[in-house]
Amino acid sequence: MSERTPEDLAGIDRAHLIHPYLPASTRERVVMVRGEGSRLWDAGGREYLDATGGLWLAQVGHGRRELAEVAGEQMSRLEYFTSFWEFSNDRAIALAQRLVSLAPAPLDHVYFTSGGSEGNEAAIKMARYYHHRRGEGSRTWILGRHRAYHGIGYGGGSVSGFPLYHEGFGPMMPHVRHLTPPWPYRTELYEGQDCTDYCIAELERTIAEIGPENIAAMLGEPIMGVAGMVVPPADYWPRVAEVLRRHGILLILDEVVTAYGRVGRWFAAEHFGVTPDIMVTAKGITSGYLPLGAVLVSGEVSGVLGRDHGFPMGYTYNGHPTACAVALANLDIIEREGLLERAVKIGDFLAAELRRCLAGVDVVGEVRNVGMMLGVELVADPATREPLPGIQGIADAIRAEHGVIARDAATALVLSPALTLTEPEAGTIASAIAEVLARTGRDGTVRAGR
Repeated sequence: MSERTPEDLAGIDRAHLIHPYLPASTRERVVMVRGEGSRLWDAGGREYLDATGGLWLAQVGHGRRELAEVAGEQMSRLEYFTSFWEFSNDRAIALAQRLVSLAPAPLDHVYFTSGGSEGNEAAIKMARYYHHRRGEGSRTWILGRHRAYHGIGYGGGSVSGFPLYHEGFGPMMPHVRHLTPPWPYRTELYEGQDCTDYCIAELERTIAEIGPENIAAMLGEPIMGVAGMVVPPADYWPRVAEVLRRHGILLILDEVVTAYGRVGRWFAAEHFGVTPDIMVTAKGITSGYLPLGAVLVSGEVSGVLGRDHGFPMGYTYNGHPTACAVALANLDIIEREGLLERAVKIGDFLAAELRRCLAGVDVVGEVRNVGMMLGVELVADPATREPLPGIQGIADAIRAEHGVIARDAATALVLSPALTLTEPEAGTIASAIAEVLARTGRDGTVRAGR
């Protein structure tokens, strides 16, 4: 059988595959066939520079042969067996021990999943079940935030704060309340008050209104990724944690994006000086080489969940031995190659290059970053900070004209390259974005250029 052409592959894709979030009018398909480091190649042989790390996850870069070899060796010994009931496997045990050694105390128990959406579903159930087991079954409410993203399950999807993710899927999970996000750039949200002061006062009012005896947990991303890489003030999370603990409400941090070096620490909780009761992780745990997630739980919470019998929910692939083996090797690479430190060094370099290249560009509001999470806020008017419309077209132009893959997210272009990104590659990303944004009008239209 002859090798299929790029056109053949695109045609079969259009005929048979359902893509997430694909506009009906889009006929183009970019069919990737190879990756190495921060580079990708499509079926037609075109090379791309991946500034997104896939979906925030390619910590160690594409095409690491040593991870493929680890997976193959593990599959030849034990590809899979269940972790239900009394069964376990050596790779899941080793990874759990490794994660506990990296996590801030008192997170000392691990519940494995296949990814972030599963992890947030488990965390919400854990919070409600924890209170139920303690005789406080009325604690069912979950606090979230507008513009948050917590995956595609009904629990996490309901706590996500974008109407897009609710439309047509209702009714959503009841007993969810969304709060104002901590977004210092959007000063208009806070009625002239300090951002954190406003958010804490709103949190206190909401708890009083619902009743603390009715609230199970608050779920939040340390840095809001899909919202546009929104970084809260330094005092936000410690003050939130203090309020929640005073009222007996659990804190769940969604670190699906931020964990495993993305922000220059193993976990963003360390960056903000806060320890949650439950922490949801995925993505960078294997750098995307195999699907895996890990929910880290405090000993106090896990002791209640597992009292008398194990936690009464499980996924088929809990503690998948091949995925766990790859995760262990991936964590070894992150540690051995100093990628936590590199995330800060190269992330700050890329942010500085973006600020330099974008200085004076009308449609740029600000550039923000923590480690290798970066956002370029796009505005129609810098004075009013009105969001720029149609930013998907900007990301498309950057890819089509320069071969640099960036992502549009809400009101910003967001970047999350591999932690192995080089300074020359960072310079290429910055100059490509600047070249396109310099030709972008206040209506979001990119004028013809290259």
